[in-house]
Amino acid sequence: MNIKHIGWIIALALCCLETQANELQLYIAQQKSQFDACLTEKKAEAIAAGVTSQRAEQEFANMQFIPRVIELDRSQPEFVSTFPSYFSKRVNQWRIDKGREKYAEHKAFLATLNEKYTVPSHYLISFWGLETNYGGYKGNMSTLDSLATLACEPRRATFFTQELFLALKLMDREGLSRSQMQGSWAGAMGHTQFMPTAYTNYAIDGDGDGVVNLWESEKDALASAAHFLWKLGWTPGQRWGREVKLPSNFDYALSGGQRKTVNEWAQLGVTKADGESLGDSDIMAKLLVPAGASGPAFLTYANFNTILRWNNSEFYGIAVGQLANRIIGQDAIVAPLPDLPTYSIAQMASVQRQLNALGFDVGGADGIIGPATRKGLRAFQTANNLIADGFPSQETVTLLREKSAL
Repeated sequence: MNIKHIGWIIALALCCLETQANELQLYIAQQKSQFDACLTEKKAEAIAAGVTSQRAEQEFANMQFIPRVIELDRSQPEFVSTFPSYFSKRVNQWRIDKGREKYAEHKAFLATLNEKYTVPSHYLISFWGLETNYGGYKGNMSTLDSLATLACEPRRATFFTQELFLALKLMDREGLSRSQMQGSWAGAMGHTQFMPTAYTNYAIDGDGDGVVNLWESEKDALASAAHFLWKLGWTPGQRWGREVKLPSNFDYALSGGQRKTVNEWAQLGVTKADGESLGDSDIMAKLLVPAGASGPAFLTYANFNTILRWNNSEFYGIAVGQLANRIIGQDAIVAPLPDLPTYSIAQMASVQRQLNALGFDVGGADGIIGPATRKGLRAFQTANNLIADGFPSQETVTLLREKSAL
């Protein structure tokens, strides 16, 4: 490829990015123009759902549209980052060292939580570290404005409408003020970033002062996290998963979805990351290769699925598990993290449309690489004699584009 071709490709990429940015800004402007009418409807729905008339009148009159919320919703790191980029930014030495410090600081209290809720202490510290840097950054956006913006945006309106109404009810139940309710762009609040549903159902008083305060009380936040994970179905005595090593002739089509016992994976040549035997176990496990065949592999167990109920991202789940491991002194990932191509949501939506057009059904083209997209990629890769790891490698995406053009 000569310099002229490289320059043309760069210019085309920049043009596409500019077009995507312009389209997003036009969409945001449209949503803003419809916001007031939406609020009128939502206020009536809120009162019908049990929000007091006084609360609804007061809060809906002050709600503001936040354009930045829509932008952030379209660029979530779980959707647009590669696993190496996502992981290295989150499981870093600072978080490990600070996590060990917090683990030691709350050791006695954490032991009582472990006894009552069966969730090991280092997992609670790991969640805390990933959510807010151990309380260092809990978010500075208005919870009500963020939720109202997303409730009036069609993509997940039903979900965020429910969260908005619960947030309004929480204000009365917990005596919370609008100014106090600050958090993430998605409406998550406090040290452990609970959405209003989680706050309503699982937040508890951990420090014994008779008040639940997830913003100011570390013990309330940790106790609530333990209670939440216990209610979600945490399996006592079982880890989240582990890094493993795959044989050179491994069939990557087995990764991602199929569950087998640890013994069955061992029979296929899977070992611990250091090459030692996995041991004798009938525990069910799923194999993940989040960076494709060139990156690390993990066997994940039932508690990994529980972690995903907190945040339904495999990248997030692995980060939680590995940070928890490092906090208690276990080894870092053995396999190197490869340098991988990155894709925007628009680019991945194009991949999804191409897969669908070729008969590899992945559902809607939302630009998010979820289980259905990985399954479709594996099927395409298998049909074309590529490594069927479900990862959108440059080779896979190029061949997909070529076949779509035929």
